[in-house]
Amino acid sequence: MKNVVFGYARISGRDQNEGRQIEQLKAEGISVSNIIIDKQSGKNFDRTGYQYLINNRLSDGDVLVIISIDRLGRNYQEIMEQWKHITQDLKADIKVLDMPLLDTTKSGESLDSRFVADLVLQILSYVANKERDNIKSRQRQGIDIMPIVNGKRISVKTGRPVGRPAVENPAQWDSVYADWKKGLITAKRAMAILQLKPNTFYKLAKECKAISL
Repeated sequence: MKNVVFGYARISGRDQNEGRQIEQLKAEGISVSNIIIDKQSGKNFDRTGYQYLINNRLSDGDVLVIISIDRLGRNYQEIMEQWKHITQDLKADIKVLDMPLLDTTKSGESLDSRFVADLVLQILSYVANKERDNIKSRQRQGIDIMPIVNGKRISVKTGRPVGRPAVENPAQWDSVYADWKKGLITAKRAMAILQLKPNTFYKLAKECKAISL
């Protein structure tokens, strides 16, 4: 059976347009019927089109073409796992158009070429993870320098409290809480009266207990 070239395009939401990716894939000589499209986030590989491609279409000797590595996904650890699955388990090739080094069709049996492709993926993974760590670090530093007013951190830029708004006690809280503490009503009954979910009820109860200590 003749080896098939597939194209994979992904956009993050239905309000975006995949047209540019499709035109680039068609320019590579890929039939529209062999272009798989996902309109989902790249945070993981639990995508309808991708799973269909991997489990039902892509096989030994086929080629998967993508515009850029971020169209395949955003999580580089998972990208490396999928890369290994495609090239080693399925024995298919991958070609990334905007990064010629990530093209296993050129490597054939060359261990050096495959090593370079694997190394590039490792570097991309490191850079992506490092950037995520840097972003988290900058966010943490920004939060640490925020002034605290009435127990809430205040944004220097907007002057507004940051984080989730505090949960306010319902109007009947004091009396219902007191009845519950005395054993006059069950927690389930108290939640029903106050129209609170269990996690919110017990959170407020814990806060009240801490204040009374």
